[in-house]
Amino acid sequence: MRSVLERMARAGHAPLHTRSPQDARVAYQAGADVLEVPKAQLARVEDLTIPARDGYALPVRLYAPSTDAGLPLLLYTHGGGFTIGNIATHDILCRELARLAGCMVVSLDYRLAPEYRFPVASNDAWDALAWLAGNGAMWGADTARLAVGGDSAGGTLAAVNAILARDAGLPLALQMLFYPGCAAHQDTPSHTTFARGLVLEEPAISWFFGHYVQSRAEREDWRFAPLLAPDVDGVAPAWVGLAECDPLVDEGVDYADKLRLAGVPVDLEIYRGVTHEFIKMGRAIPEARQAHADAARALRSAFGLD
Repeated sequence: MRSVLERMARAGHAPLHTRSPQDARVAYQAGADVLEVPKAQLARVEDLTIPARDGYALPVRLYAPSTDAGLPLLLYTHGGGFTIGNIATHDILCRELARLAGCMVVSLDYRLAPEYRFPVASNDAWDALAWLAGNGAMWGADTARLAVGGDSAGGTLAAVNAILARDAGLPLALQMLFYPGCAAHQDTPSHTTFARGLVLEEPAISWFFGHYVQSRAEREDWRFAPLLAPDVDGVAPAWVGLAECDPLVDEGVDYADKLRLAGVPVDLEIYRGVTHEFIKMGRAIPEARQAHADAARALRSAFGLD
Protein backbone atom coordinates (compact mmCIF):
# COMPACT_ATOMS: atom_id res chain seq x y z
CA MET A 1 0.00 0.00 0.00
CA ARG A 2 2.84 2.36 0.82
CA SER A 3 4.35 1.66 -2.60
CA VAL A 4 1.05 2.48 -4.29
CA LEU A 5 0.81 5.77 -2.37
CA GLU A 6 4.37 6.68 -3.32
CA ARG A 7 3.70 5.99 -6.99
CA MET A 8 0.51 8.05 -6.86
CA ALA A 9 2.46 10.94 -5.34
CA ARG A 10 5.20 10.68 -8.00
CA ALA A 11 2.58 10.77 -10.77
CA GLY A 12 1.77 14.29 -9.62
CA HIS A 13 -1.81 14.46 -10.84
CA ALA A 14 -3.88 17.39 -9.61
CA PRO A 15 -6.19 16.24 -6.79
CA LEU A 16 -9.77 15.64 -7.85
CA HIS A 17 -11.08 18.29 -5.45
CA THR A 18 -9.07 20.97 -7.29
CA ARG A 19 -10.88 20.22 -10.56
CA SER A 20 -14.38 20.80 -11.86
CA PRO A 21 -16.72 17.83 -11.38
CA GLN A 22 -16.62 17.19 -15.12
CA ASP A 23 -12.80 17.16 -15.23
CA ALA A 24 -12.66 15.03 -12.08
CA ARG A 25 -14.88 12.41 -13.71
CA VAL A 26 -12.60 12.21 -16.73
CA ALA A 27 -9.49 11.95 -14.54
CA TYR A 28 -11.02 9.31 -12.27
CA GLN A 29 -12.11 7.18 -15.20
CA ALA A 30 -8.68 7.48 -16.84
CA GLY A 31 -7.02 5.96 -13.79
CA ALA A 32 -9.77 3.58 -12.71
CA ASP A 33 -8.29 0.37 -14.15
CA VAL A 34 -4.58 1.01 -13.59
CA LEU A 35 -4.25 -1.28 -10.56
CA GLU A 36 -7.20 -3.60 -11.22
CA VAL A 37 -7.06 -7.37 -11.62
CA PRO A 38 -7.30 -8.70 -15.20
CA LYS A 39 -10.67 -8.14 -16.83
CA ALA A 40 -12.77 -11.29 -16.51
CA GLN A 41 -14.47 -12.53 -19.67
CA LEU A 42 -18.07 -13.46 -18.91
CA ALA A 43 -20.72 -15.35 -20.83
CA ARG A 44 -23.06 -12.40 -20.75
CA VAL A 45 -22.48 -8.62 -20.58
CA GLU A 46 -25.29 -6.33 -21.74
CA ASP A 47 -25.97 -2.60 -21.58
CA LEU A 48 -29.62 -1.94 -20.74
CA THR A 49 -31.79 0.72 -19.08
CA ILE A 50 -34.21 0.88 -16.15
CA PRO A 51 -36.90 3.61 -15.87
CA ALA A 52 -36.63 6.04 -12.95
CA ARG A 53 -39.70 7.56 -11.31
CA ASP A 54 -39.41 10.72 -13.43
CA GLY A 55 -39.14 8.77 -16.68
CA TYR A 56 -35.36 9.08 -16.99
CA ALA A 57 -33.76 5.96 -18.49
CA LEU A 58 -31.08 4.83 -16.01
CA PRO A 59 -28.19 3.07 -17.77
CA VAL A 60 -27.23 -0.30 -16.29
CA ARG A 61 -24.79 -3.03 -17.26
CA LEU A 62 -25.76 -6.63 -16.65
CA TYR A 63 -23.03 -9.19 -15.97
CA ALA A 64 -23.59 -12.93 -15.72
CA PRO A 65 -21.12 -15.83 -15.57
CA SER A 66 -23.49 -18.02 -17.61
CA THR A 67 -26.52 -17.69 -19.85
CA ASP A 68 -28.60 -19.83 -17.51
CA ALA A 69 -31.94 -18.43 -16.35
CA GLY A 70 -32.69 -18.19 -12.64
CA LEU A 71 -29.43 -16.66 -11.43
CA PRO A 72 -29.60 -14.64 -8.19
CA LEU A 73 -29.01 -10.92 -8.69
CA LEU A 74 -26.84 -8.29 -7.03
CA LEU A 75 -27.64 -4.61 -7.70
CA TYR A 76 -24.29 -2.79 -7.47
CA THR A 77 -23.96 0.96 -6.90
CA HIS A 78 -20.50 2.42 -7.56
CA GLY A 79 -18.49 4.76 -5.35
CA GLY A 80 -17.33 8.28 -6.14
CA GLY A 81 -18.76 10.62 -3.54
CA PHE A 82 -22.05 10.94 -5.45
CA THR A 83 -20.09 13.15 -7.90
CA ILE A 84 -17.76 10.92 -9.97
CA GLY A 85 -17.65 7.29 -11.09
CA ASN A 86 -19.80 5.32 -13.50
CA ILE A 87 -20.37 1.85 -14.91
CA ALA A 88 -16.99 1.90 -16.68
CA THR A 89 -14.96 2.80 -13.57
CA HIS A 90 -16.33 -0.24 -11.72
CA ASP A 91 -16.59 -2.61 -14.69
CA ILE A 92 -13.74 -4.90 -13.64
CA LEU A 93 -14.90 -5.10 -10.03
CA CYS A 94 -18.45 -6.03 -11.07
CA ARG A 95 -17.12 -8.66 -13.48
CA GLU A 96 -15.05 -10.13 -10.67
CA LEU A 97 -18.01 -10.27 -8.30
CA ALA A 98 -20.16 -11.99 -10.93
CA ARG A 99 -17.39 -14.50 -11.69
CA LEU A 100 -16.54 -15.32 -8.07
CA ALA A 101 -20.08 -15.30 -6.67
CA GLY A 102 -21.72 -17.08 -9.59
CA CYS A 103 -24.51 -14.52 -9.68
CA MET A 104 -25.88 -11.87 -11.99
CA VAL A 105 -24.65 -8.36 -11.24
CA VAL A 106 -26.48 -5.25 -12.43
CA SER A 107 -24.30 -2.13 -12.18
CA LEU A 108 -26.26 1.11 -11.99
CA ASP A 109 -25.28 4.47 -13.51
CA TYR A 110 -27.28 6.60 -11.06
CA ARG A 111 -27.33 10.35 -11.68
CA LEU A 112 -24.49 12.41 -10.19
CA ALA A 113 -24.10 15.72 -8.38
CA PRO A 114 -23.93 18.64 -8.79
CA GLU A 115 -26.24 18.28 -11.81
CA TYR A 116 -28.49 16.05 -9.70
CA ARG A 117 -28.36 16.71 -5.97
CA PHE A 118 -29.68 14.81 -2.96
CA PRO A 119 -31.82 12.70 -2.95
CA VAL A 120 -31.69 11.88 -6.67
CA ALA A 121 -28.93 9.25 -6.34
CA SER A 122 -30.85 7.52 -3.55
CA ASN A 123 -34.10 7.68 -5.51
CA ASP A 124 -32.40 6.24 -8.59
CA ALA A 125 -30.94 3.37 -6.58
CA TRP A 126 -34.31 2.50 -5.05
CA ASP A 127 -36.13 2.83 -8.38
CA ALA A 128 -33.65 0.39 -9.93
CA LEU A 129 -34.05 -2.13 -7.10
CA ALA A 130 -37.84 -1.94 -7.12
CA TRP A 131 -37.91 -2.35 -10.91
CA LEU A 132 -35.57 -5.35 -10.78
CA ALA A 133 -37.71 -6.98 -8.09
CA GLY A 134 -40.73 -6.69 -10.37
CA ASN A 135 -39.14 -7.20 -13.77
CA GLY A 136 -35.77 -8.88 -13.35
CA ALA A 137 -37.16 -12.26 -14.35
CA MET A 138 -37.37 -11.09 -17.96
CA TRP A 139 -33.59 -10.66 -17.86
CA GLY A 140 -33.19 -14.16 -16.47
CA ALA A 141 -32.82 -13.25 -12.80
CA ASP A 142 -34.32 -15.13 -9.87
CA THR A 143 -36.08 -12.19 -8.21
CA ALA A 144 -36.63 -14.22 -5.04
CA ARG A 145 -32.86 -13.97 -4.49
CA LEU A 146 -31.87 -10.29 -4.58
CA ALA A 147 -28.98 -8.49 -2.89
CA VAL A 148 -27.65 -4.94 -2.85
CA GLY A 149 -24.02 -3.85 -2.72
CA GLY A 150 -21.69 -0.96 -3.31
CA ASP A 151 -18.51 0.82 -2.29
CA SER A 152 -18.12 4.17 -0.51
CA ALA A 153 -21.03 6.41 -1.61
CA GLY A 154 -22.39 3.36 -3.40
CA GLY A 155 -22.23 1.52 -0.09
CA THR A 156 -24.34 4.30 1.40
CA LEU A 157 -26.89 3.80 -1.38
CA ALA A 158 -26.91 0.03 -0.80
CA ALA A 159 -27.44 0.47 2.95
CA VAL A 160 -30.30 2.90 2.28
CA ASN A 161 -31.81 0.49 -0.24
CA ALA A 162 -31.76 -2.25 2.40
CA ILE A 163 -33.82 -0.04 4.74
CA LEU A 164 -36.23 0.96 1.97
CA ALA A 165 -36.61 -2.69 0.96
CA ARG A 166 -37.49 -3.59 4.56
CA ASP A 167 -40.09 -0.82 4.60
CA ALA A 168 -41.56 -2.02 1.29
CA GLY A 169 -41.71 -5.67 2.37
CA LEU A 170 -39.11 -6.63 -0.27
CA PRO A 171 -36.88 -9.40 1.12
CA LEU A 172 -33.15 -9.13 0.36
CA ALA A 173 -30.61 -11.89 0.85
CA LEU A 174 -27.70 -9.57 1.69
CA GLN A 175 -26.39 -6.01 1.82
CA MET A 176 -22.72 -6.04 0.77
CA LEU A 177 -21.04 -2.82 1.89
CA PHE A 178 -17.46 -1.87 1.01
CA TYR A 179 -16.37 1.04 3.27
CA PRO A 180 -19.78 2.77 3.18
CA GLY A 181 -20.35 6.37 4.16
CA CYS A 182 -22.77 6.26 7.10
CA ALA A 183 -22.43 9.45 9.16
CA ALA A 184 -23.96 12.90 8.75
CA HIS A 185 -20.83 14.78 9.74
CA GLN A 186 -17.20 13.79 9.31
CA ASP A 187 -16.45 13.94 13.03
CA THR A 188 -15.26 10.46 14.03
CA PRO A 189 -11.61 10.01 15.14
CA SER A 190 -10.64 8.23 11.91
CA HIS A 191 -11.58 11.33 9.91
CA THR A 192 -8.85 13.17 11.81
CA THR A 193 -6.30 10.34 11.92
CA PHE A 194 -6.49 9.59 8.19
CA ALA A 195 -7.30 13.07 6.87
CA ARG A 196 -4.23 13.42 4.63
CA GLY A 197 -2.07 11.37 2.32
CA LEU A 198 -4.12 8.16 2.10
CA VAL A 199 -6.06 8.35 -1.21
CA LEU A 200 -9.29 9.85 0.21
CA GLU A 201 -8.38 13.15 1.84
CA GLU A 202 -10.54 15.49 3.90
CA PRO A 203 -10.71 18.24 1.24
CA ALA A 204 -12.02 15.69 -1.26
CA ILE A 205 -14.73 14.47 1.13
CA SER A 206 -15.91 18.05 1.70
CA TRP A 207 -15.79 18.69 -2.05
CA PHE A 208 -17.84 15.58 -2.88
CA PHE A 209 -20.48 16.13 -0.24
CA GLY A 210 -20.66 19.86 -0.93
CA HIS A 211 -21.89 19.04 -4.42
CA TYR A 212 -24.50 16.54 -3.20
CA VAL A 213 -26.03 17.84 0.05
CA GLN A 214 -26.86 21.50 0.45
CA SER A 215 -28.00 21.88 4.05
CA ARG A 216 -27.62 20.49 7.54
CA ALA A 217 -31.08 18.97 7.23
CA GLU A 218 -30.03 17.05 4.12
CA ARG A 219 -26.84 15.85 5.82
CA GLU A 220 -28.91 14.57 8.72
CA ASP A 221 -31.44 12.81 6.50
CA TRP A 222 -30.90 9.06 6.96
CA ARG A 223 -30.86 8.60 3.19
CA PHE A 224 -27.49 10.39 3.30
CA ALA A 225 -26.45 9.15 6.75
CA PRO A 226 -27.84 5.66 7.46
CA LEU A 227 -26.50 5.88 11.03
CA LEU A 228 -29.38 8.29 11.66
CA ALA A 229 -32.06 5.88 10.43
CA PRO A 230 -34.78 5.68 13.11
CA ASP A 231 -34.40 1.92 13.24
CA VAL A 232 -32.79 -0.87 11.23
CA ASP A 233 -34.71 -3.79 12.72
CA GLY A 234 -35.38 -6.46 10.13
CA VAL A 235 -33.10 -5.17 7.37
CA ALA A 236 -31.11 -7.65 5.28
CA PRO A 237 -28.06 -9.41 6.77
CA ALA A 238 -24.88 -7.46 6.11
CA TRP A 239 -21.37 -8.19 4.94
CA VAL A 240 -19.22 -5.12 5.68
CA GLY A 241 -15.65 -4.78 4.37
CA LEU A 242 -13.63 -1.83 5.67
CA ALA A 243 -10.11 -0.45 5.13
CA GLU A 244 -8.10 0.11 8.30
CA CYS A 245 -6.46 3.36 7.10
CA ASP A 246 -9.60 5.09 5.87
CA PRO A 247 -11.40 8.20 7.14
CA LEU A 248 -14.65 6.19 6.87
CA VAL A 249 -13.56 3.19 8.95
CA ASP A 250 -15.07 4.36 12.26
CA GLU A 251 -18.50 5.09 10.83
CA GLY A 252 -18.44 1.71 9.07
CA VAL A 253 -17.82 0.02 12.42
CA ASP A 254 -20.51 2.18 14.02
CA TYR A 255 -23.04 1.12 11.38
CA ALA A 256 -22.14 -2.55 11.78
CA ASP A 257 -22.72 -2.09 15.53
CA LYS A 258 -26.08 -0.37 14.89
CA LEU A 259 -27.17 -3.33 12.77
CA ARG A 260 -25.97 -5.87 15.33
CA LEU A 261 -27.79 -4.09 18.16
CA ALA A 262 -30.98 -4.40 16.09
CA GLY A 263 -30.44 -8.15 15.78
CA VAL A 264 -29.25 -8.06 12.16
CA PRO A 265 -26.61 -10.69 11.30
CA VAL A 266 -23.36 -8.88 10.43
CA ASP A 267 -20.08 -10.19 9.05
CA LEU A 268 -17.49 -7.42 9.52
CA GLU A 269 -14.02 -7.57 7.97
CA ILE A 270 -11.39 -4.86 8.50
CA TYR A 271 -8.51 -5.21 6.02
CA ARG A 272 -5.31 -4.14 7.72
CA GLY A 273 -2.87 -1.60 6.35
CA VAL A 274 -4.97 -0.56 3.35
CA THR A 275 -6.76 2.64 2.38
CA HIS A 276 -10.05 3.71 0.86
CA GLU A 277 -10.42 2.49 -2.75
CA PHE A 278 -8.23 -0.56 -2.11
CA ILE A 279 -10.75 -3.00 -3.59
CA LYS A 280 -9.91 -1.54 -7.03
CA MET A 281 -6.18 -2.23 -6.60
CA GLY A 282 -6.11 -6.02 -6.89
CA ARG A 283 -3.06 -6.13 -9.15
CA ALA A 284 -0.96 -4.45 -6.47
CA ILE A 285 -2.62 -5.32 -3.17
CA PRO A 286 -3.45 -8.89 -2.09
CA GLU A 287 -6.04 -7.61 0.40
CA ALA A 288 -8.15 -6.44 -2.53
CA ARG A 289 -8.30 -9.94 -3.96
CA GLN A 290 -9.07 -11.28 -0.49
CA ALA A 291 -11.92 -8.79 -0.12
CA HIS A 292 -13.33 -9.83 -3.50
CA ALA A 293 -13.24 -13.47 -2.40
CA ASP A 294 -14.76 -12.73 1.01
CA ALA A 295 -17.61 -10.65 -0.44
CA ALA A 296 -18.28 -13.30 -3.09
CA ARG A 297 -18.35 -16.02 -0.42
CA ALA A 298 -20.92 -13.99 1.53
CA LEU A 299 -23.04 -13.60 -1.60
CA ARG A 300 -22.85 -17.31 -2.42
CA SER A 301 -23.88 -18.21 1.09
CA ALA A 302 -26.74 -15.69 1.17
CA PHE A 303 -27.99 -16.89 -2.22
CA GLY A 304 -27.75 -20.59 -1.23
CA LEU A 305 -25.16 -21.33 -3.92
CA ASP A 306 -22.69 -23.18 -1.68
